[in-house]
Amino acid sequence: MGNENQVLEIPYGTRDYLPGEATGKRAIETQLARLFALWGYDEVVTPTIEYLDTLTMDSGRTLTPQLFKLFDKGGRTLALRHEMTTPIARVVGSRLKDAPLPLKLSYISSVFRSEQSQMGRQCEFYQAGVELVGSASAAADAEVLALAIQSLLRSGLKSFQVCLGQVEFAAGIMEQYRLSDDDQQALKDALEQHDLVAYDAAVEALPLAAQAKKNLRQLPVLSGGEDVLTKAYSLALGEKSRRALDNLSAVYRLLASYGVDRFVRFDLGLIRDFSYYTGLVFEVYTAGLGYPLAGGGRYDHMLSDFGCACPATGFALGIERVLLALERQGIGAPAAHKDVFVAYAAGKEEEAVNRASSLRSEGKVAELALVPMTKADAAHAQTEKGYAALVYLG
Repeated sequence: MGNENQVLEIPYGTRDYLPGEATGKRAIETQLARLFALWGYDEVVTPTIEYLDTLTMDSGRTLTPQLFKLFDKGGRTLALRHEMTTPIARVVGSRLKDAPLPLKLSYISSVFRSEQSQMGRQCEFYQAGVELVGSASAAADAEVLALAIQSLLRSGLKSFQVCLGQVEFAAGIMEQYRLSDDDQQALKDALEQHDLVAYDAAVEALPLAAQAKKNLRQLPVLSGGEDVLTKAYSLALGEKSRRALDNLSAVYRLLASYGVDRFVRFDLGLIRDFSYYTGLVFEVYTAGLGYPLAGGGRYDHMLSDFGCACPATGFALGIERVLLALERQGIGAPAAHKDVFVAYAAGKEEEAVNRASSLRSEGKVAELALVPMTKADAAHAQTEKGYAALVYLG
């Protein structure tokens, strides 16, 4: 009995998509694939498994506990991909190393992370996103961010907010007060984890004047509209921080040209992963979800690990999270369009096959009954299956 029940189970952190759910998921993926192509991004598909050394090449990140690992016949350690940026960086540094820059690449893929499963957060989940490789310009940052916003709009969401930051601003502020590496790391860790209590305690422990501590305490709460940048300029004494604010100003002006600036607010305490990102960063939130729908930013150092030292920026959005947000906002995922149910009485099988074939050649979704039935039974089947019309051959 126990073995029978186990056969019906699925591994922890995974899920089945039933017919209606799978349809909604595929519809959004199809919309996103079309959108990425319209913006000039070429799709790439990479293996589900990579060598562990490839996925952990950036030693600044502790990834091993998140990875699902396995071994090949030669004893080399493999792992399921945990995100798509690293595999794409590998592709750029090998198969596309001679391609003209900038490269604009897109993907829609499953990824895997071993973590606590909860609503909208699985061990196996699906991401869609882009990577723009070979440009360090504000125009590249703005294009990626505008495309992320358009992706959410194309998915059906109307209400969401983009939190926009710049890791070099925070780094520059810390450097202008000549903080030690350990002190900087303590502040960065607290910022990344959004732990204001830990951040305040770390600032209080610093051997700095009261005004310097006051300025540092403003980092996590520098959020809002364009006026935030004006306030931030007054705190930025060094070139690094001011250059970061210049970048944000330039990107914001371009977002206005794209017509998507209304979705954006500045959050200069947002840094995401300091060891990974090197410039502009962003996260997208919506009501009813306590975690971001999408996120991304600039990562100019990663590709050098793969022998292709060039700047890059990109984003990823979570397909399941978008579906959950649509559900909670009462919008719902796109439903399957079913046109015609074709049914027939005994002796009309060949005519019914011809009619169904004709309807399909016209682009109609047509399901053919597999056995003869009465017209009443056919009408009932049409309703049960959700078809808009019935063709009955009696």
